[in-house]
Amino acid sequence: MDFARFLSDPMESDEITFGRFRLDLRQRELSREGKAVRLHERAMDILCELAAAKGGVVSKDALMSRLWPGRIVEEGNLHVHISALRKALDEHGEGHSYIVTVPGRGYRLVGLIGSPSTRLAQPSSPAHLPLPDKPSIAVMPFANLSSDPEQEYLVDGIVEDIITELSRFSELFVIARNSSFQYKGKAVDVRQVGRELDVRYLLEGSARKGEDHIRISAQLIDVATGAHRWAEHYDRTLEDVFAVQDDVVRTIVGILAAHVRQAETERLRAKPPNSWQAYDCYLQAVQALAAFSSTLNEAHIEEARRLLQQSLTIDPNYARSYAELAVTDVSAWHNPTAEDFLNPAVLDRAHDFARKAVQLDRNLPLAHAALGWVLVYKHQHDASIAALEKSVALNPNYVDWRFGVALIRAGDAKRAIEVVHAYMRLDPFYVPFASFVLGYAHLMLKQYPQALSLLRDYVAQAPSARGRVLLAATLAGMGHLEEARAEVAEAVRLKPKYSISSFREFVSFKYPQDDNHFFDGLRKAGLPE
Repeated sequence: MDFARFLSDPMESDEITFGRFRLDLRQRELSREGKAVRLHERAMDILCELAAAKGGVVSKDALMSRLWPGRIVEEGNLHVHISALRKALDEHGEGHSYIVTVPGRGYRLVGLIGSPSTRLAQPSSPAHLPLPDKPSIAVMPFANLSSDPEQEYLVDGIVEDIITELSRFSELFVIARNSSFQYKGKAVDVRQVGRELDVRYLLEGSARKGEDHIRISAQLIDVATGAHRWAEHYDRTLEDVFAVQDDVVRTIVGILAAHVRQAETERLRAKPPNSWQAYDCYLQAVQALAAFSSTLNEAHIEEARRLLQQSLTIDPNYARSYAELAVTDVSAWHNPTAEDFLNPAVLDRAHDFARKAVQLDRNLPLAHAALGWVLVYKHQHDASIAALEKSVALNPNYVDWRFGVALIRAGDAKRAIEVVHAYMRLDPFYVPFASFVLGYAHLMLKQYPQALSLLRDYVAQAPSARGRVLLAATLAGMGHLEEARAEVAEAVRLKPKYSISSFREFVSFKYPQDDNHFFDGLRKAGLPE
């Protein structure tokens, strides 16, 4: 802790009282009824931070960044020092605790009679703002590397648009422009800025404009370590400066959000299980579902369900977890090896979960996307597209490969290809199933060579029965019947329940010509009725 900047005025009083204790923040001395109380340095650091907050909540992440700046430390270390501090403040075993845990937020000091001086409690930089539970990011002013200083407006406009678009992601806490732009034109230390703005991530960048082109560079920084999580540059011609600005901003924002999610998942994996909160459990469940999409191992579905139920035990109104539960149930419902395969009650439950998510947060794109995904299997094609369109309207940077499946079933495979390509471009961690959906769309357009390449790529990554069945239909469409039947035989070996009739339970098309084309291809490939 460094309170030296507050020692210049000897007239300030920096003592507070709580219960029988008196804390001198200037001298870092604690006493109980006049007798000194010895504290470990870390425990004293925590007490001073909580005291300076004047009874306000200080988050765990904020405390950890003060105690171990620039280091990655397990949250259990903080718990040890909190426990030691509580014992020191309850030395006679009266059971009274002045350190209160605020679930999901952090800690606060209660029982204050006095309060620290204004200069201690409210330093010039916002050093005691609690870090939000969700990942927080500040977009710093980009450097204008152009020779023309008048191009500053273009560079600032790009940054403002990035801030605006990032704010559409409700899972992110985005620092307002006015706060981040106070650093414009200054040489900054990223770790100091992270502490002052209380964020986990910074986006830095630059722009260089020539006569007919512009290069924009950006890098995402983890302020705890100073490490670069992602960096990229974009070169564009300037036929229409505003179209270029929109294109670059959209690309940066989508990829950036994906990298923040990946960084958060890695950070949360390092935490001990007893520190998980609703968002933590949700992220772990998302990872389990991603694993299922690659392996089709139903154990991942059960793990996702367990984590999501744990999330809702912590926060019964967490809309994201309801939305992901809907997706989980749909995954189980159309997995032939799962106990819930084609169980109508499971699909109805998924529908209820999705509607609950929308009711809890009508501005959450994920909630509407989950509802649209359930409606695909309810054979309500128009309603499905409307729900998925709503998710995109809420956040144009939110793209889901499931939208591609809905479009294929609704008879718009051409648009499905565009949607999945956008998803793959904006999410560098896209699931292998994206290749399946692209292959599916090309198959429905009778573009067999393109479908063949994509479906073979998918089967190589995830040797699933459904991939082999679509690969068989593609081969049949190309006249390679012997290869097609070999793929069907392997699919039936993997999933004995696969047949034309079972496929009709969960595959339906809006238009009869699409239905005929798809199922005729399966019959031609040799899939049994």
